[in-house]
Amino acid sequence: MPSNIPITDEHIHIDPRAKGIEAVKQFRNAGGTHMMVVSKPTWTLGVEVVKPEDYRIVFDETVDIVRQINEIGVGGFPVLGVHPAEITNLCERMEVEKAVSLMKAGLEIAAEYVDEGLAVGLKSGRPHYPVSDEVWQASNSIMSHAFSLGKDLGCAVQLHTESVGEVELEDIASRAKSAGIPLDKVVKHYAPPLVDVCEWIGLYPGVLAGKGAIEEALKQGSRFMMETDYIDDPQRPGAVLGPKTIPRRTLKLVETYGEEVFWKVHKENIEAVYEVDIEI
Repeated sequence: MPSNIPITDEHIHIDPRAKGIEAVKQFRNAGGTHMMVVSKPTWTLGVEVVKPEDYRIVFDETVDIVRQINEIGVGGFPVLGVHPAEITNLCERMEVEKAVSLMKAGLEIAAEYVDEGLAVGLKSGRPHYPVSDEVWQASNSIMSHAFSLGKDLGCAVQLHTESVGEVELEDIASRAKSAGIPLDKVVKHYAPPLVDVCEWIGLYPGVLAGKGAIEEALKQGSRFMMETDYIDDPQRPGAVLGPKTIPRRTLKLVETYGEEVFWKVHKENIEAVYEVDIEI
């Protein structure tokens, strides 16, 4: 069912080894119009990184799948980067310092794609699971490097991090400020509906569209984006949320909240953060 409003999934993965374009068609047929397609972790694609150029395998595949997405009438935009859990995999094979160097170099290659107009943002963050102090500090250094690259490029940086409350968000914001990136270019991916807190601190939340989350977010305002973090993994069908979730949920919520607020969520906010055009 085509929608009369833009409907954007702000963080989704599309993998040709899984549903791939079929998942995009499900999104489109449910009313979805645009998606920010985030590069998958290297190891999920069978890529073992030993040198920075190895990241290009993942980035090139993401750019190519977005080209295919655009060809079927959905507006796709690539977001490229290095998943923060990469450090754990790398540290099984090398010293932490080497892993940090490799991941920072991978981010610099992702930045080249943004600079060339092939991508619209970077992805970074820090592990969402317990790690040693050394790895935690190393991960913060990598994240800060992503902020510096984003500042220089004028692009958004999406973050995959631990579960956050006000304390964690303030810590992330302080690191972003130190790097000089505008806080409204820093996106907390997989965010809880802490719209008020994020607005006060300055970060932008990509709220996971789980049950009741968007209703809670709307109680606090419209300064957020919606995402599924659909993984498109043949071993985990439907994880985290399916590709039809955001179109279906949005069109249902329009019945209660009206269309205007979702023009803000799905178009104006996306355009402001990622500097793209969301047209239908």
